[in-house]
Amino acid sequence: MIKNNSNPLVSIIILNYNAGNLLLNCVDSVFKSTYPNFEVIVVDNLSTDNSHIRCKEKFEKIQLIENKENLGYCEGNNVGLRKVKGKFVVVLNP
Repeated sequence: MIKNNSNPLVSIIILNYNAGNLLLNCVDSVFKSTYPNFEVIVVDNLSTDNSHIRCKEKFEKIQLIENKENLGYCEGNNVGLRKVKGKFVVVLNP
């Protein structure tokens, strides 16, 4: 995440539920982006496969939100939407 005033901040929300390596691959592809100003918010819906933990260990710059219960697709994304700081928002699935 590089802050650049000439490019508006883009918030990227990735909702996770036991996505395994798909989550890691998704976040990795986001960080390969050439766009210089973004934040990544991973919202975990009570995964049991520890994919969210492995993702945070590999990509320290992400913001990880761990829900206390599986809130489903819509509310899981809403949790992330409440935390965004960007002018634009992208919602991705792993």
